[in-house]
Parts: sequence; structure tokens; C-alpha cells
Amino acid sequence: MKKKRIVVTGLGVVSCFGQDPNQFYEKLLAGVSGVTPITEFPCEDFATRFAAQVQGFDVGDYIDKKQARRVDKFIAYGMFAGKKALEDAKLTNLDALDKRRCGVILGSGMGGMTVFHDGVKNLLEKGHRRITPFFVPYILPNMAGALLAIDIGFMGPNYPISTACATSNYSIIAAAQHILNGEVDVMITGGVEAPISQIGMGGFIACKALSERNEAPEKASRPWDKGRDGFVMGEGAGVLVLESLEHALNRGAPILAEYLGGGVSCDAYHMTEPRADGEGVAICVRNALQSAGVAPEDVNYINAHATSTPLGDMAEINALKSVFLEPHKIKMNATKSMIGHALGAAGGLEAVAVVKAIQTGKIHPTINLEDPELVGFDTPIKQENLAINVAISNSFGFGGHNATIVFAPYKA
Repeated sequence: MKKKRIVVTGLGVVSCFGQDPNQFYEKLLAGVSGVTPITEFPCEDFATRFAAQVQGFDVGDYIDKKQARRVDKFIAYGMFAGKKALEDAKLTNLDALDKRRCGVILGSGMGGMTVFHDGVKNLLEKGHRRITPFFVPYILPNMAGALLAIDIGFMGPNYPISTACATSNYSIIAAAQHILNGEVDVMITGGVEAPISQIGMGGFIACKALSERNEAPEKASRPWDKGRDGFVMGEGAGVLVLESLEHALNRGAPILAEYLGGGVSCDAYHMTEPRADGEGVAICVRNALQSAGVAPEDVNYINAHATSTPLGDMAEINALKSVFLEPHKIKMNATKSMIGHALGAAGGLEAVAVVKAIQTGKIHPTINLEDPELVGFDTPIKQENLAINVAISNSFGFGGHNATIVFAPYKA
């Protein structure tokens, strides 16, 4: 039986570079850092006082203003990016769709961190009667996708996936599977995260995961550089509209790229550290290539997980070298060098970057790569032209969760 083809028809972002996918990618191509000092809350005594923050976010007419003031930021980001992705896909007349065959899988690694923080603060300072009645719904990781579906009426599969920093890729793979199974025609999918708060920053500082380069925040995220000292917190949303090719062609949709497949695995090794031999990641990448029906030598672009941690960066490289035997022939970059690590939203934002790379024929640089490790792959420090044949994007999360997705240019 011939495998059903799946295409990407729309993109939506909320990022430190704004809320337009084209602007987002232009900033990446220019090699601009979106990392700035934190000003939203007092953090003078924090070991890390900077992040890649979403600034000037305006819901416009995409979310009811009263609702937007109440919900946690992660919900607002997800709803906004989901609706923008639909708009990008030219799905503005939703009544023309069979909404029973349209679904939403928006993942979040941490859920409503700001609402959680404020609720606990009210409990301790004012008592339980001052906790908002929206506390429980607005901290739940499923609520971004749920409220989006309520607004637009999509009645198909709707659930969150929460696999830490691998969340978005797991979500995209799951959404594609529903299309492959013939259950749906259209899926809104990706990831969303809003962790830049006192509790979010404090928690990651406590586990010694973040860079402490406060004197030069724009240089703090430096994947594969020997001077890296931890990742930089990011936030936002990265959302794709996936459709069966048949459905997309029937409605004359803009086809941005083709989703070929995805693979997952578990390190089964340690709660926060990557597996030393890289076997879990290698299994994941091989599974993705097998799912996509492509050989390692077909891949000429990798968007790496590359968080800028001392152990994680080279563990990924070592795993990739066991799959790709001629790494020097493959272009590889690290989006997180500019937008930080958006945790559950990271893979979604990076999937948008990969689709834009396929569209534009240009890949963005990795910045702050001043004293590089010997990675073996071709890692440009300026934007380069590249006719992408097959691209993969990696995401790995605490708990040893690994997920790789595969894209290519659409060919009729």
C-alpha cells in the first residue's frame, strides 16, 4: 500500500524575533542574537539574569482581550501561533473544512509556570481564598491546544505531549501519524513554552543548567564552542499546519515543504545527562530515516539540538557521526545560538527554521562559534546558500527522550 504523503502548508511563531515566520527567519539569517537582560521581574541576585524573551507580544484580534489577560502566557502564545499558522496556510474559511477531521496537538514541557507561581504566591501570602478559580485549567499543559480547538471548532485528535525539550518533535510525529492513519486531513501541531519567570529561571539555576555569562548575554549561547557554560532560556511557540497531500492539493493550498517521517527513542540512562555512547540518539535518527524512506547519504542539512551545554553538544555530535559516515558533506547549524533554548517549544521553532531554509535555499549561521570543538560537520558562521535535499531536526529532553523529524522540498 502506497504511503500517504504529508505536507507543511502553514507556519506560526511567537519568538524573541517577533511573531512573523519571515521576520523570524530573516533575523536568523542575519546572525542576530535575541538574548537580552531580563527586565520583567527582579533577578539581581540570580546567577543568570538574561534570556531570549518574547517582547512586545500583542494578541491583536486573534484572542479575546479579556481571555488574553487571564490565561497563562503559554496558552496565549499557542493560540496565537496556531491561528497565524492557519492564516499562513490560507485556511481562513474554516467552515469549508470537515472539522471532525481536523485536530490539534500542541505540546508544552512545563505548562502554565506564571499562573502556578502567582497561585503559590497568593496561597502563601494571602491564603487559599485568593487563588484564582482559573488556577487549575491555566496550568494544565493541554489547555493551549484545548482553547485553540474551542475557538476554531476542530473536533479531531487533541492532546498535549510533554517530553521536556523533545516535546515539539514528539507532537509533530504524533500529529503526522493521525494523518497517515487516515483519521484526519489537517493537524495543527508543534510546541509552546513560557518559562521565563522567577520560578522557571530559579529552577534551572538550581540544577546548574544555565549559562552565567551576564556580562555579555548575546554571547552566552554558544553551541560547540569550547567556552560554552550552559544553555540560555528561551520561550515562545513554533507551530506547523500539516495536511495530507491530497487534501492540500484539492483546496489549492500553499505547499511549503514535505514531512517525510520521524523517529523516537529513549536513552534509558540518566535523568538529565545524555547517554555517553550516544546510542539512544543514534537509534532515534536511524528510526527517523527509516520512517522517511531515505538513506543517511541523502541528508545534506541537520538542524541540531545543540543547546550549548558542555556534555550535551558533543554527545549529539558523537551519535550523529555513528549514523553519518561522511559528516563533512553535511551542513549543520544551531538555531539556539540566537534564540536560546525554548524547551518544549524549541523543536517547533526549529522546524519552522528548517521549512524556511527549504523555501529560501538559505541556511542560517551558528553564532558565537569562536573557538570550536572538532565536530566534523560543516558548521557555517555566516548564512549560506544550500539546495536542501533532505533535512533532519533533532530534539532531546530530560529523561532521555529523543525525537528526530525529517523534511524535504515538495516534489509533485
